[in-house]
Amino acid sequence: MSHSHPELSAPAPLDKGALRVTPLGGLGDVGRNMTVFEYDGRLLIVDCGVLFPEDHHPGVDLILPDFSSIRDRLDAVEAIVLTHGHEDHIGATPYLLRERQQIPLVGSKLTLALLASKLREHRLRESVQHVVKEGDRIAFGPFELEFVAVNHSIPDALAVAIRTGAGLVLHTGDFKMDQLPLDGRITDLRAFARLGEEGVDLFLTDSTNAEVPGFTTSERKITPAIEQVFRESTQRIIVASFASHVHRVQQVLDAAAAHGRKVGYVGRSMVRNMQIAAELGYLHVPEGVLVEAKKLADLPPERQVLMSTGSQGEPMSALSRIAQNSHSFVRIEAGDTVLLASSLIPGNENAVYRVINGLAKLGAKVVHKGNALVHVSGHASAGELLYCYNIVRPRNVMPVHGEIRHLLANGDLARLTGVDNVVIAEDGIVVDLAAGVAKVAGKVDCGYVFVDGQSVGDITESELKDRRILGEEGFVSVIVVVDSVSGKVAAGPEIHARGNVWGEGAFDEIRGPILDAVNVALSEGVTDTYQLQQLIRRRIGRWVSDTHRRRPMIVPLVVEA
Repeated sequence: MSHSHPELSAPAPLDKGALRVTPLGGLGDVGRNMTVFEYDGRLLIVDCGVLFPEDHHPGVDLILPDFSSIRDRLDAVEAIVLTHGHEDHIGATPYLLRERQQIPLVGSKLTLALLASKLREHRLRESVQHVVKEGDRIAFGPFELEFVAVNHSIPDALAVAIRTGAGLVLHTGDFKMDQLPLDGRITDLRAFARLGEEGVDLFLTDSTNAEVPGFTTSERKITPAIEQVFRESTQRIIVASFASHVHRVQQVLDAAAAHGRKVGYVGRSMVRNMQIAAELGYLHVPEGVLVEAKKLADLPPERQVLMSTGSQGEPMSALSRIAQNSHSFVRIEAGDTVLLASSLIPGNENAVYRVINGLAKLGAKVVHKGNALVHVSGHASAGELLYCYNIVRPRNVMPVHGEIRHLLANGDLARLTGVDNVVIAEDGIVVDLAAGVAKVAGKVDCGYVFVDGQSVGDITESELKDRRILGEEGFVSVIVVVDSVSGKVAAGPEIHARGNVWGEGAFDEIRGPILDAVNVALSEGVTDTYQLQQLIRRRIGRWVSDTHRRRPMIVPLVVEA
């Protein structure tokens, strides 16, 4: 069975009574989750998140889903349903609402509160918001929605069941099956079973940990590791985690209270998110434990705890600046303990180890996933996914949320439990559910949309390639002045190079050959500046490649005098 779909064309108009499912992000990479459901001419969007750039995206701030396939149909969107408050599920919503502000937003209390602060940052008026909780049912046009509690690494996560005339779809969102969660809110397998009895026609399941055997460790198992850090540390403790990981912050606040320490938040998103979580009752701050981070310095080191962002090594985060000794008020002292309470997101390993090395060099003891049980995943492992398939007994399965290897592993698990029809799709692949069978119906354009500063979608892949070349291979400009009367080179070639790969006088030996080549071309009657520039580019390009083993960006300029 092939999983590539290069030959697919645009899908035919949707048959009456069929449901169309189009993932615009989240299938093929871990991030920018967004799925569009279409029934009876109306649309429902589930999640609208961002992907964070990696090293090969120089200058890019965020990556959005591609809205182009629905841009001229935004007035047909009934609602945007947000399964939980992580950036990779809500972060692109403001960019979509910029294009049509009136789309209703549906999500749990915490999810919509986290989104509201983002909308204010984007100076967007708040759209109509429908706060829902597990067990709620609400209809938008032809879509009847029912919400089911699931646990994840942020409180208030929900799975959503979508009923239409084409059948029942169950979308898990991000979930795991922690049986002893810190907030006591377990994934509602009874609701999954009830929906299974009704007959789930299409099951969209989180694939992130499908390759991991067994069951994801319970959040409670981390408490002893955090306790040990607090027990053994004789100086300041700095804990870094995701700015939305309310449960992890709760564990740190509780440990600090038990050990007579005060906690200060560092990092704008940490301060904002925890304030929201505390106001809504998801975070319980022990009396007198929380102080403003700058005031912590007034206390002796053994009473200080800093709760920081930057567990993924993000270059501008609080922890990265601390590791580089460039934070405005936090300086590492020998004997400090830094606890990295998070997993390594694929692609971030180098950045994280750079931070760990920087902290260790400054004298800190660094406790991280590699040397202690300080983080557990927020996603269901293979054992939990098998459980779900056996409970739900779906007719069709479409793995979501993960790289292609995760989707394939998840599909294999579904087949092991007896699911006959597993559809492996990627972003842009259109899947239709008709007469109880899900199958691929075509493909829509679906690329990466890059946010760079204020510009959205202006950067193309070729411009990114240029940036990578500039960063890795350098930049060479060659200026030649041609006398149009005599038909000879009047000045130059002047060669300027940028980048850390060129030594003094690196281009001395190529000046003569360039001069000769241009004069020969001029004597043969070549006067077109474009042709002369191409000649220069080829000549210097070949020489740089042979001599320096480099392929810089070359910008030749021929000026007529």
